[in-house]
Amino acid sequence: MAVLKVKDNIFAVSTIDWDRRLFDQLIPLPHGTSYNAFVIRASEKTVLVDTSYPPRTEEFLSNLEELNVEKIDYIVINHCEQDHSGALPKVLEKYPDAQVLASAKCKELLMSHLWIPEEKITAVDNTTQIQLGDKTLTFMISPWVHWPDTMFTYVPEDKIIFTTDFTGSHLATSDLFVRDECLVYESAKRYYAEIMMPFRAQVKKYTEQLANMVKEGKLEIIAPSHGPLYDKPEFILDAYRDWSADEPKKEVIIPYVSMYNSTGKMVDYLTNKLMEKGIKVTPFNLTQTDLGELAVSLVDASTMIVGMPMVLMGPHPAAVYAATIVNALRPRLKYVSVIGSYGWAVQQGEKMDEQIKAFIPNLKAECLTSVFAKGLPTEETFKKLDMLVEEVAAKNIS
Repeated sequence: MAVLKVKDNIFAVSTIDWDRRLFDQLIPLPHGTSYNAFVIRASEKTVLVDTSYPPRTEEFLSNLEELNVEKIDYIVINHCEQDHSGALPKVLEKYPDAQVLASAKCKELLMSHLWIPEEKITAVDNTTQIQLGDKTLTFMISPWVHWPDTMFTYVPEDKIIFTTDFTGSHLATSDLFVRDECLVYESAKRYYAEIMMPFRAQVKKYTEQLANMVKEGKLEIIAPSHGPLYDKPEFILDAYRDWSADEPKKEVIIPYVSMYNSTGKMVDYLTNKLMEKGIKVTPFNLTQTDLGELAVSLVDASTMIVGMPMVLMGPHPAAVYAATIVNALRPRLKYVSVIGSYGWAVQQGEKMDEQIKAFIPNLKAECLTSVFAKGLPTEETFKKLDMLVEEVAAKNIS
Protein backbone atom coordinates (compact mmCIF):
# COMPACT_ATOMS: atom_id res chain seq x y z
CA MET A 1 0.00 0.00 0.00
CA ALA A 2 1.22 3.49 -0.76
CA VAL A 3 1.91 5.73 2.22
CA LEU A 4 -1.24 7.81 2.74
CA LYS A 5 -1.85 10.95 4.76
CA VAL A 6 -4.46 10.58 7.51
CA LYS A 7 -4.07 14.02 9.11
CA ASP A 8 -1.28 16.56 9.35
CA ASN A 9 1.82 14.56 10.30
CA ILE A 10 -0.12 11.29 10.72
CA PHE A 11 0.40 8.72 7.95
CA ALA A 12 -0.91 5.24 7.20
CA VAL A 13 1.93 2.83 6.43
CA SER A 14 -0.41 -0.16 6.16
CA THR A 15 0.03 -3.26 4.03
CA ILE A 16 -2.83 -4.75 2.02
CA ASP A 17 -3.25 -8.51 1.65
CA TRP A 18 -5.39 -8.63 -1.48
CA ASP A 19 -5.21 -12.41 -1.94
CA ARG A 20 -5.44 -13.79 1.60
CA ARG A 21 -8.52 -16.00 1.90
CA LEU A 22 -8.18 -17.63 5.34
CA PHE A 23 -7.39 -16.15 8.75
CA ASP A 24 -6.18 -18.22 11.72
CA GLN A 25 -6.68 -21.28 9.47
CA LEU A 26 -10.37 -20.87 10.30
CA ILE A 27 -11.99 -17.60 9.18
CA PRO A 28 -12.77 -17.13 5.47
CA LEU A 29 -11.63 -13.82 3.98
CA PRO A 30 -13.72 -13.28 0.83
CA HIS A 31 -12.34 -9.75 0.36
CA GLY A 32 -8.80 -10.13 1.70
CA THR A 33 -7.65 -7.87 4.53
CA SER A 34 -5.20 -5.17 5.54
CA TYR A 35 -2.77 -4.74 8.42
CA ASN A 36 -3.00 -1.10 9.40
CA ALA A 37 -0.13 0.78 11.00
CA PHE A 38 0.52 4.49 11.42
CA VAL A 39 3.39 6.93 11.80
CA ILE A 40 2.89 10.03 13.96
CA ARG A 41 5.41 12.79 13.35
CA ALA A 42 5.19 15.25 16.21
CA SER A 43 7.42 18.26 16.76
CA GLU A 44 9.78 16.37 19.08
CA LYS A 45 9.14 12.64 18.73
CA THR A 46 8.19 10.10 16.07
CA VAL A 47 5.81 7.25 16.92
CA LEU A 48 4.89 4.06 15.08
CA VAL A 49 1.47 2.67 16.01
CA ASP A 50 1.46 -1.13 15.43
CA THR A 51 3.41 -3.04 12.78
CA SER A 52 2.36 -5.77 10.35
CA TYR A 53 1.86 -9.47 9.68
CA PRO A 54 5.19 -11.36 9.41
CA PRO A 55 4.90 -12.27 5.69
CA ARG A 56 4.40 -8.55 4.95
CA THR A 57 7.45 -7.35 6.90
CA GLU A 58 9.60 -6.35 3.93
CA GLU A 59 6.75 -4.43 2.33
CA PHE A 60 6.06 -2.75 5.68
CA LEU A 61 9.67 -1.69 6.11
CA SER A 62 9.70 -0.29 2.59
CA ASN A 63 6.69 1.87 3.51
CA LEU A 64 8.70 3.33 6.37
CA GLU A 65 11.57 3.99 3.95
CA GLU A 66 9.20 5.67 1.50
CA LEU A 67 8.12 8.01 4.30
CA ASN A 68 11.81 8.65 5.11
CA VAL A 69 11.43 7.50 8.70
CA GLU A 70 14.99 7.77 9.98
CA LYS A 71 14.24 7.48 13.68
CA ILE A 72 11.41 6.06 15.77
CA ASP A 73 11.19 7.06 19.40
CA TYR A 74 8.19 4.92 20.40
CA ILE A 75 6.47 1.89 18.94
CA VAL A 76 2.94 1.44 20.28
CA ILE A 77 1.68 -2.13 20.20
CA ASN A 78 -2.04 -2.05 20.92
CA HIS A 79 -2.42 -5.84 20.75
CA CYS A 80 0.13 -8.67 20.66
CA GLU A 81 -1.53 -10.87 18.02
CA GLN A 82 0.99 -11.24 15.23
CA ASP A 83 -1.05 -9.68 12.45
CA HIS A 84 -0.29 -6.43 14.37
CA SER A 85 3.00 -7.16 16.12
CA GLY A 86 4.67 -9.77 13.91
CA ALA A 87 7.04 -7.34 12.19
CA LEU A 88 8.17 -5.84 15.52
CA PRO A 89 11.45 -7.79 15.86
CA LYS A 90 12.61 -6.62 12.42
CA VAL A 91 11.46 -3.05 13.11
CA LEU A 92 13.52 -3.03 16.32
CA GLU A 93 16.53 -4.29 14.40
CA LYS A 94 16.23 -1.30 12.08
CA TYR A 95 15.32 1.21 14.83
CA PRO A 96 17.19 -0.12 17.89
CA ASP A 97 16.66 3.04 19.98
CA ALA A 98 12.86 2.76 19.85
CA GLN A 99 10.98 2.00 23.06
CA VAL A 100 7.88 -0.20 22.86
CA LEU A 101 4.72 1.00 24.62
CA ALA A 102 2.09 -1.61 25.49
CA SER A 103 -0.35 -2.62 28.19
CA ALA A 104 1.09 -4.67 31.06
CA LYS A 105 -0.55 -7.82 29.70
CA CYS A 106 0.66 -7.08 26.18
CA LYS A 107 4.20 -6.61 27.53
CA GLU A 108 4.03 -10.08 29.03
CA LEU A 109 2.77 -11.56 25.75
CA LEU A 110 5.33 -9.75 23.60
CA MET A 111 8.07 -11.22 25.74
CA SER A 112 6.74 -14.77 25.35
CA HIS A 113 5.36 -14.66 21.79
CA LEU A 114 8.09 -12.63 20.08
CA TRP A 115 10.95 -12.77 22.62
CA ILE A 116 11.10 -8.99 22.88
CA PRO A 117 13.49 -8.12 25.76
CA GLU A 118 11.73 -6.84 28.87
CA GLU A 119 13.83 -3.68 28.99
CA LYS A 120 12.60 -2.69 25.52
CA ILE A 121 8.96 -2.51 26.65
CA THR A 122 7.34 0.13 28.85
CA ALA A 123 3.95 -0.80 30.29
CA VAL A 124 1.35 1.99 30.05
CA ASP A 125 -2.09 2.38 31.61
CA ASN A 126 -5.09 4.72 31.54
CA THR A 127 -3.17 7.43 33.41
CA THR A 128 -0.11 7.45 31.14
CA GLN A 129 0.58 10.48 28.97
CA ILE A 130 3.46 10.53 26.53
CA GLN A 131 4.45 14.03 25.44
CA LEU A 132 5.65 14.22 21.85
CA GLY A 133 5.96 18.00 21.56
CA ASP A 134 2.89 19.32 19.77
CA LYS A 135 1.07 15.99 20.18
CA THR A 136 0.25 13.70 23.11
CA LEU A 137 -0.38 9.98 23.42
CA THR A 138 -2.92 8.71 25.95
CA PHE A 139 -4.21 5.18 26.34
CA MET A 140 -7.44 3.36 27.02
CA ILE A 141 -6.80 -0.15 28.36
CA SER A 142 -9.56 -2.21 26.77
CA PRO A 143 -9.21 -5.90 27.65
CA TRP A 144 -11.29 -8.54 25.87
CA VAL A 145 -11.93 -6.75 22.62
CA HIS A 146 -10.79 -9.35 21.80
CA TRP A 147 -7.67 -10.44 23.77
CA PRO A 148 -6.83 -9.67 27.43
CA ASP A 149 -3.98 -7.37 26.32
CA THR A 150 -5.77 -4.92 24.04
CA MET A 151 -5.71 -1.16 24.37
CA PHE A 152 -6.63 1.91 22.31
CA THR A 153 -4.24 4.81 21.67
CA TYR A 154 -5.64 8.35 21.48
CA VAL A 155 -4.13 11.57 20.17
CA PRO A 156 -6.30 14.36 21.62
CA GLU A 157 -4.80 17.15 19.48
CA ASP A 158 -5.89 15.33 16.31
CA LYS A 159 -9.07 13.76 17.73
CA ILE A 160 -8.03 10.34 16.42
CA ILE A 161 -8.08 7.00 18.20
CA PHE A 162 -6.29 3.83 17.11
CA THR A 163 -8.53 0.92 18.18
CA THR A 164 -6.63 -2.19 17.02
CA ASP A 165 -9.23 -4.89 16.13
CA PHE A 166 -12.21 -3.01 17.56
CA THR A 167 -14.45 -1.71 14.71
CA GLY A 168 -12.23 -3.41 12.13
CA SER A 169 -13.15 -5.16 8.90
CA HIS A 170 -11.35 -7.78 6.87
CA LEU A 171 -11.45 -5.80 3.65
CA ALA A 172 -8.66 -5.16 1.16
CA THR A 173 -9.37 -1.77 -0.37
CA SER A 174 -7.46 1.20 -1.78
CA ASP A 175 -9.78 3.53 0.15
CA LEU A 176 -8.11 5.01 3.23
CA PHE A 177 -11.47 6.06 4.66
CA VAL A 178 -14.89 4.44 4.30
CA ARG A 179 -16.40 5.42 0.96
CA ASP A 180 -18.65 2.47 0.11
CA GLU A 181 -20.71 2.19 3.29
CA CYS A 182 -22.69 -0.85 2.13
CA LEU A 183 -19.54 -2.86 1.39
CA VAL A 184 -17.85 -1.83 4.63
CA TYR A 185 -21.00 -2.47 6.67
CA GLU A 186 -21.18 -6.09 5.51
CA SER A 187 -17.44 -6.68 6.01
CA ALA A 188 -17.48 -5.03 9.45
CA LYS A 189 -20.52 -7.06 10.48
CA ARG A 190 -18.78 -10.28 9.45
CA TYR A 191 -15.72 -9.16 11.41
CA TYR A 192 -17.84 -8.33 14.45
CA ALA A 193 -19.53 -11.74 14.24
CA GLU A 194 -16.29 -13.70 14.01
CA ILE A 195 -14.10 -11.66 16.37
CA MET A 196 -16.11 -9.38 18.66
CA MET A 197 -19.42 -11.14 19.29
CA PRO A 198 -18.11 -13.40 22.08
CA PHE A 199 -17.20 -10.25 24.03
CA ARG A 200 -20.47 -8.35 23.64
CA ALA A 201 -20.48 -6.85 27.15
CA GLN A 202 -17.06 -5.28 26.61
CA VAL A 203 -18.00 -4.21 23.10
CA LYS A 204 -21.03 -2.32 24.44
CA LYS A 205 -18.86 -0.60 27.05
CA TYR A 206 -16.26 0.71 24.63
CA THR A 207 -18.83 1.57 21.96
CA GLU A 208 -20.49 3.93 24.42
CA GLN A 209 -17.17 5.38 25.54
CA LEU A 210 -16.23 6.26 21.97
CA ALA A 211 -19.75 7.52 21.23
CA ASN A 212 -19.49 9.87 24.20
CA MET A 213 -16.17 11.16 22.90
CA VAL A 214 -17.83 11.92 19.56
CA LYS A 215 -20.69 13.76 21.29
CA GLU A 216 -18.20 15.81 23.30
CA GLY A 217 -16.35 16.81 20.13
CA LYS A 218 -13.23 14.87 21.15
CA LEU A 219 -13.23 12.22 18.41
CA GLU A 220 -13.29 12.63 14.63
CA ILE A 221 -11.48 9.56 13.29
CA ILE A 222 -11.52 5.91 14.38
CA ALA A 223 -8.52 4.05 12.97
CA PRO A 224 -8.81 0.26 13.37
CA SER A 225 -6.11 -2.23 12.48
CA HIS A 226 -8.01 -3.85 9.60
CA GLY A 227 -9.99 -2.26 6.79
CA PRO A 228 -10.68 1.42 6.06
CA LEU A 229 -10.72 4.17 8.68
CA TYR A 230 -13.88 5.94 9.84
CA ASP A 231 -13.95 9.72 9.36
CA LYS A 232 -17.65 9.57 10.22
CA PRO A 233 -17.44 7.56 13.47
CA GLU A 234 -21.21 7.47 14.01
CA PHE A 235 -21.52 5.02 11.09
CA ILE A 236 -19.65 2.18 12.78
CA LEU A 237 -20.66 3.08 16.35
CA ASP A 238 -24.36 2.96 15.44
CA ALA A 239 -23.79 -0.41 13.80
CA TYR A 240 -21.98 -1.75 16.88
CA ARG A 241 -24.85 -0.55 19.08
CA ASP A 242 -27.30 -2.50 16.94
CA TRP A 243 -25.20 -5.66 16.76
CA SER A 244 -24.45 -5.74 20.49
CA ALA A 245 -27.92 -4.80 21.77
CA ASP A 246 -29.51 -7.13 24.32
CA GLU A 247 -32.47 -8.15 22.15
CA PRO A 248 -31.96 -10.08 18.89
CA LYS A 249 -34.21 -9.71 15.87
CA LYS A 250 -37.12 -12.04 15.07
CA GLU A 251 -35.08 -14.23 12.73
CA VAL A 252 -34.56 -18.00 12.48
CA ILE A 253 -31.47 -19.75 11.12
CA ILE A 254 -31.24 -23.45 10.26
CA PRO A 255 -27.69 -24.78 9.96
CA TYR A 256 -28.06 -28.33 8.67
CA VAL A 257 -26.46 -31.28 6.92
CA SER A 258 -28.29 -34.08 5.13
CA MET A 259 -26.87 -37.34 3.78
CA TYR A 260 -29.80 -38.97 1.93
CA ASN A 261 -32.19 -35.99 2.01
CA SER A 262 -34.33 -37.16 4.93
CA THR A 263 -33.16 -34.22 7.05
CA GLY A 264 -33.18 -32.07 3.91
CA LYS A 265 -36.91 -32.72 3.39
CA MET A 266 -37.55 -31.72 7.00
CA VAL A 267 -35.55 -28.52 6.60
CA ASP A 268 -37.36 -27.59 3.37
CA TYR A 269 -40.75 -28.17 4.98
CA LEU A 270 -39.83 -26.21 8.09
CA THR A 271 -38.39 -23.32 6.07
CA ASN A 272 -41.54 -23.00 3.94
CA LYS A 273 -43.89 -23.16 6.92
CA LEU A 274 -41.94 -20.49 8.78
CA MET A 275 -42.04 -18.30 5.68
CA GLU A 276 -45.83 -18.73 5.54
CA LYS A 277 -45.91 -17.36 9.08
CA GLY A 278 -44.05 -14.26 7.92
CA ILE A 279 -40.90 -15.19 9.86
CA LYS A 280 -37.52 -14.45 8.32
CA VAL A 281 -35.67 -17.75 8.03
CA THR A 282 -32.35 -18.72 6.47
CA PRO A 283 -31.18 -22.32 6.00
CA PHE A 284 -27.43 -22.98 5.81
CA ASN A 285 -26.27 -26.22 4.19
CA LEU A 286 -23.13 -26.92 6.21
CA THR A 287 -21.45 -28.79 3.36
CA GLN A 288 -21.49 -25.61 1.26
CA THR A 289 -21.79 -22.70 3.68
CA ASP A 290 -19.07 -20.14 4.28
CA LEU A 291 -18.90 -20.27 8.09
CA GLY A 292 -18.45 -16.51 8.09
CA GLU A 293 -21.94 -16.16 6.58
CA LEU A 294 -23.33 -18.38 9.32
CA ALA A 295 -21.54 -16.24 11.91
CA VAL A 296 -23.05 -13.06 10.42
CA SER A 297 -26.54 -14.55 10.65
CA LEU A 298 -25.97 -15.26 14.34
CA VAL A 299 -25.56 -11.54 15.04
CA ASP A 300 -29.29 -10.96 14.51
CA ALA A 301 -31.01 -14.34 14.96
CA SER A 302 -33.25 -15.10 17.92
CA THR A 303 -33.72 -18.78 17.05
CA MET A 304 -31.44 -21.54 15.78
CA ILE A 305 -32.69 -24.93 14.61
CA VAL A 306 -29.90 -27.44 13.97
CA GLY A 307 -30.65 -30.19 11.45
CA MET A 308 -28.60 -33.34 10.95
CA PRO A 309 -28.68 -37.09 10.40
CA MET A 310 -27.11 -39.66 12.66
CA VAL A 311 -23.69 -41.03 11.75
CA LEU A 312 -23.10 -44.38 13.47
CA MET A 313 -24.29 -43.59 17.01
CA GLY A 314 -24.17 -39.79 17.10
CA PRO A 315 -24.91 -36.53 15.28
CA HIS A 316 -23.21 -35.80 11.97
CA PRO A 317 -19.72 -34.32 12.60
CA ALA A 318 -20.54 -31.25 10.48
CA ALA A 319 -23.38 -30.39 12.87
CA VAL A 320 -21.11 -30.95 15.86
CA TYR A 321 -18.50 -28.63 14.33
CA ALA A 322 -21.11 -25.95 13.66
CA ALA A 323 -22.42 -26.23 17.21
CA THR A 324 -18.88 -25.87 18.54
CA ILE A 325 -18.35 -22.69 16.48
CA VAL A 326 -21.69 -21.25 17.62
CA ASN A 327 -20.83 -22.00 21.24
CA ALA A 328 -17.50 -20.18 20.87
CA LEU A 329 -19.15 -17.11 19.29
CA ARG A 330 -21.70 -16.76 22.13
CA PRO A 331 -24.47 -15.13 20.07
CA ARG A 332 -27.57 -13.63 21.69
CA LEU A 333 -29.80 -16.54 20.61
CA LYS A 334 -32.90 -16.97 22.78
CA TYR A 335 -34.25 -20.28 21.44
CA VAL A 336 -32.69 -23.50 20.15
CA SER A 337 -34.16 -26.64 18.61
CA VAL A 338 -32.78 -29.78 16.94
CA ILE A 339 -34.30 -31.79 14.10
CA GLY A 340 -32.98 -34.76 12.16
CA SER A 341 -33.19 -38.34 11.05
CA TYR A 342 -31.59 -41.62 12.02
CA GLY A 343 -31.34 -45.10 10.55
CA TRP A 344 -31.69 -47.94 13.03
CA ALA A 345 -30.58 -46.86 16.51
CA VAL A 346 -33.88 -45.49 17.82
CA GLN A 347 -32.75 -44.89 21.37
CA GLN A 348 -29.61 -43.00 20.33
CA GLY A 349 -31.40 -41.22 17.50
CA GLU A 350 -34.00 -39.73 19.80
CA LYS A 351 -31.20 -38.39 22.01
CA MET A 352 -29.24 -36.55 19.31
CA ASP A 353 -30.62 -33.27 20.61
CA GLU A 354 -29.04 -33.91 23.99
CA GLN A 355 -25.71 -34.61 22.31
CA ILE A 356 -25.84 -31.41 20.25
CA LYS A 357 -26.96 -29.30 23.19
CA ALA A 358 -23.95 -30.57 25.14
CA PHE A 359 -21.76 -28.69 22.65
CA ILE A 360 -23.44 -25.31 23.27
CA PRO A 361 -23.23 -24.71 27.04
CA ASN A 362 -22.34 -21.04 26.52
CA LEU A 363 -25.75 -20.28 25.02
CA LYS A 364 -28.32 -18.98 27.47
CA ALA A 365 -31.11 -20.17 25.20
CA GLU A 366 -34.44 -21.88 25.86
CA CYS A 367 -34.68 -25.34 24.31
CA LEU A 368 -37.72 -25.80 22.08
CA THR A 369 -39.25 -29.12 20.97
CA SER A 370 -36.97 -31.45 19.00
CA VAL A 371 -38.25 -33.50 16.06
CA PHE A 372 -36.67 -36.73 14.75
CA ALA A 373 -37.62 -39.19 12.04
CA LYS A 374 -36.56 -42.79 11.54
CA GLY A 375 -35.57 -42.77 7.90
CA LEU A 376 -37.74 -40.59 5.66
CA PRO A 377 -40.04 -38.11 7.40
CA THR A 378 -43.66 -39.32 7.64
CA GLU A 379 -46.94 -37.47 8.00
CA GLU A 380 -46.49 -37.76 11.73
CA THR A 381 -43.07 -36.10 11.39
CA PHE A 382 -44.58 -33.20 9.45
CA LYS A 383 -47.29 -32.77 12.11
CA LYS A 384 -44.56 -32.49 14.73
CA LEU A 385 -42.76 -29.94 12.55
CA ASP A 386 -46.02 -27.97 12.32
CA MET A 387 -46.10 -27.90 16.10
CA LEU A 388 -42.50 -26.68 16.17
CA VAL A 389 -43.41 -23.94 13.69
CA GLU A 390 -46.23 -22.80 15.97
CA GLU A 391 -43.86 -22.83 18.92
CA VAL A 392 -41.26 -20.77 17.07
CA ALA A 393 -43.92 -18.37 15.83
CA ALA A 394 -45.25 -17.85 19.35
CA LYS A 395 -41.76 -17.05 20.59
CA ASN A 396 -41.11 -14.63 17.71
CA ILE A 397 -44.18 -12.43 17.95
CA SER A 398 -43.16 -8.87 17.05
